[in-house]
Amino acid sequence: MSIVPKPRERTAILQSLAAGVVPAIGLHCIQVGRSDEVGAVVQDLERVEADSSAVRFIIGRFGSGKTFFLNLIRTVALKRKFVVAQADITTDRRLHGTTGQARALFSELMRNLATNSKPEGGALGNLVERWVGDVDYEIRQAGGDDEAVRKALFDHVKPLQDFVSGYDFATVLTKYHEGFHAHNEPLQQSALRWLRAEFTTKTEAREQLGVRTIISDESFYDYLKLFAAFTRIAGYSGLLINIDELVVLSHRLNSTQARNNNFEAILRILNDCLQGQTQGLCFLFAGTDDCLEDKRRGLFSYEALATRLAGNRFAADGRKDWTGPVIRLSSLTPEDCFVLLHNIRNVFAAGDQSKWLIADEGITAYLASCQKRMGAAYFQTPRDTVKDFVGLLNVLEQNPGTDWRTLLPGYEAQLVAQPGGSPDDGRESVEMKLVSKPVAEPAEEAVEVSQSAAEDQVTPATMPTAHRDDDLTEFRL
Repeated sequence: MSIVPKPRERTAILQSLAAGVVPAIGLHCIQVGRSDEVGAVVQDLERVEADSSAVRFIIGRFGSGKTFFLNLIRTVALKRKFVVAQADITTDRRLHGTTGQARALFSELMRNLATNSKPEGGALGNLVERWVGDVDYEIRQAGGDDEAVRKALFDHVKPLQDFVSGYDFATVLTKYHEGFHAHNEPLQQSALRWLRAEFTTKTEAREQLGVRTIISDESFYDYLKLFAAFTRIAGYSGLLINIDELVVLSHRLNSTQARNNNFEAILRILNDCLQGQTQGLCFLFAGTDDCLEDKRRGLFSYEALATRLAGNRFAADGRKDWTGPVIRLSSLTPEDCFVLLHNIRNVFAAGDQSKWLIADEGITAYLASCQKRMGAAYFQTPRDTVKDFVGLLNVLEQNPGTDWRTLLPGYEAQLVAQPGGSPDDGRESVEMKLVSKPVAEPAEEAVEVSQSAAEDQVTPATMPTAHRDDDLTEFRL
């Protein structure tokens, strides 16, 4: 049964795919394959729900579907009541820095914070206000006053005081409650700015909120652990952090020291998650093969990471091991690509089969043309294939009467009847084959030489130029 996308999902999917980017919503309408990889990460989420932590590195070629995979896991996590933060690494936003780069990454993560009730992002204010409002309502229903509410808030976040700057974090939350109760919008916004790491000086934070610390480059990871613990207190399953474009750290940072500092930050996260030193926190990093395996600039150039991220040597010859920290995205099969394009066609027609612009025969012909044009890359990195297919559908829609066969030159569909149909209905099974149109060879290139003549009479001097050996292979004793 075909999935009928919502109008907003249909628009987002088609616009994103036409531009070669991953849609943020409606992924379930086009998802295909990756069942093993998704199952492995879902198990990680289950462990996080049980007060554990996890970290994974999603590795694949450019255009292989890493960002799509992250967004798919994001959708799954939101359904499981996770808080999800997502950001791309750039040269100005990275895990370690001395001039605000790590703080900028933290700010981006908080701005993109998503919950199930607000999946598009920007859910930080909604999350804090919901939790503060629930505590306030609970205490006042029991007959408590403002002081009782403030005490209850501190009691709820008391476990956070074991973390770095946990007391200041609790103070900021109570300041938000003060603004919430007094309808003081500037105070509420100041509290949210502090949580988003938008304060650049401690003086400003002390004047507006009465706290002596701010989220800085040095405390980037500490505050992520603190925020993960807060999400658990607020009633969520945990915090999922998706970080894409890890290749920026390895191949766009020219300074070896800068790369190593960021690799040390990754090592700290990896050690904490694998050793069980954090709770309610899951990291997903996405990068390319070179980002991981390059021994000069990649993660493997840092020896401590190379040993921890090395694959299982027994997982070979088709045997899989999904327990390691590295998940390599396998290539889509040609059958997967067919199903993917079928799903896109269904989205384009809004789930109405009568409005399909191209038949299954046309999808097969299109994939055949892609294979001739791009080789095996058409299913190993499906980004270009999908983008081009959406362009084909756009042309067919905007030019009524256009036959897809005229847009795919070089191929014609032939129905070849084969015996073996059902004896009851008397019909024959039909197989679709795609054959390229023959191309006439130039007359001057048609050279017919019998086998005996080739052995006795043909010499390098009389052979066609295109078939001559080079000078070394022409020499014979």
